[in-house]
Amino acid sequence: MNPSASFPLHGSTGTRPPQQRQHSGNLSAWRRLLPGLSLAALIAALALGLGEIAWLSEHGLSALSLAIVLGMALGNTVYPRIAVHSGAGVNFSKGPLLRLGVVLYGLRLTLQDIGQVGLAGVLIDALVLGSTFSIAYLLGTRWLGLNRETSLLIGAGSSICGAAAVLAAEPVVRARAEQVTVAVATVVVFGTLAIFLYPVLHQLNQGWAWLPGGERGFGIFVGATVHEVAQVVAVGRSLSPEAADAAVIAKMLRVMMLAPVLIALSAWMARGQGAIQAGATGKTRLAIPWFAFGFAAVVVFNSLQWLPQSWVQVLSTLDTFMLTTAMAALGLSTHLSVIRKAGIKPLLLGLILFVWLVAGGSLIHRACSLVLA
Repeated sequence: MNPSASFPLHGSTGTRPPQQRQHSGNLSAWRRLLPGLSLAALIAALALGLGEIAWLSEHGLSALSLAIVLGMALGNTVYPRIAVHSGAGVNFSKGPLLRLGVVLYGLRLTLQDIGQVGLAGVLIDALVLGSTFSIAYLLGTRWLGLNRETSLLIGAGSSICGAAAVLAAEPVVRARAEQVTVAVATVVVFGTLAIFLYPVLHQLNQGWAWLPGGERGFGIFVGATVHEVAQVVAVGRSLSPEAADAAVIAKMLRVMMLAPVLIALSAWMARGQGAIQAGATGKTRLAIPWFAFGFAAVVVFNSLQWLPQSWVQVLSTLDTFMLTTAMAALGLSTHLSVIRKAGIKPLLLGLILFVWLVAGGSLIHRACSLVLA
């Protein structure tokens, strides 16, 4: 009898130790992810480089926005030819990598930021966010006839923190890549418009004094109503140092509201699907966005200042790269033909929300400032 027939060598297939088979499986999984992940990372690196160009940064075009544009350019030309080999890595980039990026986004915030804008700043942010998000859903779905996912994504991007909020909301609403791209496009278009409009409003407010609080008060208005963090910085720098500081703090506080909004959105969507799921399985299931809890935990941890500032800066830079890579992956998997089918309605919703942020936001700011004065 051949001994090897009864006792196969460990090197033969099917009889390797479990740890060895697991190690081999992990290597195989990473090999599948590497092409697409590398492609998205290269696009992200290029977008980050372009984001350092003065003209682009001055006009509030962040690396996130540039990454999705570059991704779409390749996604509709070269990428379809290599999608078979790169798809797994691209999906990983806009899935698990995105969620980790949202968690680490909390390193940009601390609980101490709340105290610097005061109760009026907190209330203004909350009311602007809640009203904008509600208007986006109601007008988007009932008046414009948009699907729920697109309406919610545009609402998240307009009311919270632009492209980063769209990315964070995408797993909760289970949106498609093209819906995410349409939502990001509205943020880019109207956030860029805000960069040119708000300095004009600042000049008018100096004469009319419609918004109380001087430079600091107008800075809070900027932080509470402009879409992207980069766009808030661009607007603030064009005004004054005091306005810029207040604008960034108010914006960071608005970003901090991302976690409770995602949790509430997940619970609300679960209620909407409850009847269908209960009828099919006899029970309902809440899709809890665990990464939102992770985001909140990182904010609290960062507030304790246990990590050296150098570590925080390194991790924040890594997080920016993760989110930019995720945006590149979304661009790669987005087809322009689908966006064209979406038509003018998403941009119209974005315009309505932009008008509300400027007009409604100023009314909310004035009312809260006068009541709490």
